[in-house]
Amino acid sequence: MTTEFLSACGEIADHVEESIREFVGSPDGGEIIGMGADCTPTEKIDQLAEDCIISHLKEHPLCSVLISEEAGKLEFGNSRGTIFLDPVDGTFNAVAGIPFYALSMAYAEDGIVEEAFVRNLASGETFTAVRGEFSRCDDRPIHVSSVIQLDTSAMSIYGRMFDPARAMQIGQKIRRWRLLGASALELCYIGCGRIDGFVDLRGTLRVTDAAAGLLICTEAGGVVSDLDGSRIRFSEDVTVGRCLVATNGHLHHKVIEYLR
Repeated sequence: MTTEFLSACGEIADHVEESIREFVGSPDGGEIIGMGADCTPTEKIDQLAEDCIISHLKEHPLCSVLISEEAGKLEFGNSRGTIFLDPVDGTFNAVAGIPFYALSMAYAEDGIVEEAFVRNLASGETFTAVRGEFSRCDDRPIHVSSVIQLDTSAMSIYGRMFDPARAMQIGQKIRRWRLLGASALELCYIGCGRIDGFVDLRGTLRVTDAAAGLLICTEAGGVVSDLDGSRIRFSEDVTVGRCLVATNGHLHHKVIEYLR
């Protein structure tokens, strides 16, 4: 089954790939052209991608509200639901020519994310999820890994300067570090068992970064929480960031314990 939202996201992703192609792997793509609604610098490649998406949504409405890192909150008023958008998750990777950056879109109603779409814009690999129904990679069902021990796990762990009181404490217990630089894709990688966990201690992860990846991860059997193991709640204000722990579920309690 392909929903109207997921089908439209595929079309949008094709347009985004075309719009940014000449700026991938080019310093020109990293030109700072302003300040985004999230209070971080807007690079040219981000703006091009976002402009492409907004133009499409104006012609083909999919939501009543769009919340995006650069534009902030936009109201369309002729549909329903909210879309959380990160036009290019992993901007540094895109500008540097590292093939790990993504379009991330999540559709929510009444504050609950119902559908999710994440495409690696470099490879075309596409992750999708519908709440309570499926999580897929290129239309194939996915599931988290069965790893149960930290000393055999592969995890992505971000901390402020790798704060030894937290990031290094858990980092010394795991087998492999994988800091890949695009949180939406890293959450999807938990969902398909390529890594076993993702921990972000920076307090900068926003709803636009995480909304789609979280649904894909959890529908594939993953578990997501704040640092205390409680339910994670994101503000719709893109200036507000959070910390997050996501795992294959088997490792979750162990990770939380090491972070306390």
